[in-house]
Amino acid sequence: MAVDTLYTGGRIRTFDPAQPWAEALGVTGDRISYVGSSADAPAARRTIQLEGRLVTPGVADTHNHLLLGFDDLAVSLDQVQSLDIVRQRIAEFAETHPGLDWICAENALYSVVEGRRPNADDLVGTTDRPVFITTYDQHSVWLNRPAMAKLGILNGGDIAWGNPEIDPTTGEPTGWVTDFYTSAMTIDGLAELQRDIPMYSPDRRYNKIVNSLDMAAKVGITTVVEPQVPLAELDLFARAEREGKLTSRTIAAIYHPVGADGDFRSRITEAIRETPQHERFSLGPVKLYADDVIEPHTAAMLEDYANRPGHRGHTSLEPTEFTKLFVELDRLGYQVHTHATGDWGIRLTLDSIEAAQRANGARDARHGIVHVECLAPEDLPRFAELGVVAAMQPRHSSPDLVAGTWMENVGEARWDRAWRYRSMIESGARVTFSSDWQVGEMDPLVGVYAAMTRARLDGSDAWTLGERLDLDRTLEAYTKGGAEAFHREDAVGMLKTGYLADLVVWSGDLYGMEPAEILEQSADLTVVGGSPIHDARGELDGSAAAAGAKDPGGAGQSCGEPVGDHHGHSHSH
Repeated sequence: MAVDTLYTGGRIRTFDPAQPWAEALGVTGDRISYVGSSADAPAARRTIQLEGRLVTPGVADTHNHLLLGFDDLAVSLDQVQSLDIVRQRIAEFAETHPGLDWICAENALYSVVEGRRPNADDLVGTTDRPVFITTYDQHSVWLNRPAMAKLGILNGGDIAWGNPEIDPTTGEPTGWVTDFYTSAMTIDGLAELQRDIPMYSPDRRYNKIVNSLDMAAKVGITTVVEPQVPLAELDLFARAEREGKLTSRTIAAIYHPVGADGDFRSRITEAIRETPQHERFSLGPVKLYADDVIEPHTAAMLEDYANRPGHRGHTSLEPTEFTKLFVELDRLGYQVHTHATGDWGIRLTLDSIEAAQRANGARDARHGIVHVECLAPEDLPRFAELGVVAAMQPRHSSPDLVAGTWMENVGEARWDRAWRYRSMIESGARVTFSSDWQVGEMDPLVGVYAAMTRARLDGSDAWTLGERLDLDRTLEAYTKGGAEAFHREDAVGMLKTGYLADLVVWSGDLYGMEPAEILEQSADLTVVGGSPIHDARGELDGSAAAAGAKDPGGAGQSCGEPVGDHHGHSHSH
């Protein structure tokens, strides 16, 4: 019996232990119907000649902030190192957009002002309108004085989406707001943002989802996990489903605010019950925060920060309260993915998973710890022992992201704890790789390069070389590892007869290339359930070569004509 489509003439890496490599692959309907030699391949209604290219399972990007994709009407401050350029971009944008009530900007660096955090005085003279700037890690906001006045902060008022910093000398707000990201996803925090900040309107947030999904298709991503969706924004994904915009399979993790109670958990259960399971959309785990991030010294560390004696950051909840919450979520049957970057935050999460197993009994929950940036050596084996998934982002280990602030805060004595993905894999732990878009390039090949080199994108300054991976183990973490992280290994993640036909045809044979050459490759064809969602050469849809020119920054442009560079060369959670 003829298959619908036959891929032949290249190399097919299946990640099926029973048949790791093949010469030909057949697809019938939405399933893989043949994997084997070219000589024995069945007849086909259509044949794709691979011409030596590589085919792999589709990429599962298991930590991709679809909701944070770049905004058409915001200034990009991505990788801007100079306050003068920040001021120039904001002033020029304000001048060319006289109808906007607010001037919004994205991806500011903490280090744009040397030796201190930026403040409202740094923005004086750029515009008389309110200015709202998010940092590259989405954990802080930078405001000018008109913005603070508009929000009531100048008069000592509180905001629900963060904590305004107060100058200890003057007692006045500085214009810097901490704890933004976790507060912004609370019911009250999101409601205030939607009321006051135009960038958070439902339509603009929806456009970010659509633009991010379009980019995902172009870089070979067939499953994408939005790692923390506020309950109030689940309807944006329902809209995308209705409008046929969910190209990649999409899993939404529901954000659980730190102070939420049993009533909130009941709402989560109700949302899961009332959300139809669609082939392209489903609700996934519950997302917690054990700590914050290392760059502003707010991640929880077992020992003092190297450059702030006496300061170890803090956990998101008092440790016994966090463990109690985790045990309750496990008792209710949820899979939990927990943000933890500091070694204390990671240990607290592991301790809580262990406590949940003691209290509720062990099950194949596959709770995840997200980021795992600084891992105490004695905690490494606990991932495999407890069945914990390490959800990591190889690009975060690149020196062009962590040299300076991250390295200095942690201190050289603890660099050997940084992003230990090779050690994790060799310990037997489940590891899944992802991009952390939009604060890292979405293109998985950038992450592949970073995992193989632990160097800058220009190849320089490689560090902690013992944690480098080979190509095969890296690709496995981006494909099979992602499927296993969310209990989908029986349907996707391998190219195997009977599995869903989610696959990528890369522009060349990655296995025959040096890491720098891999950076120059792209996805020629991205297929979900047998159907193309990206076809750069018009091989399946019959059209002329379509979109898919590789973006030199590794991420592609996300929304119309951007302001500044939108390559996403940054680091966040």
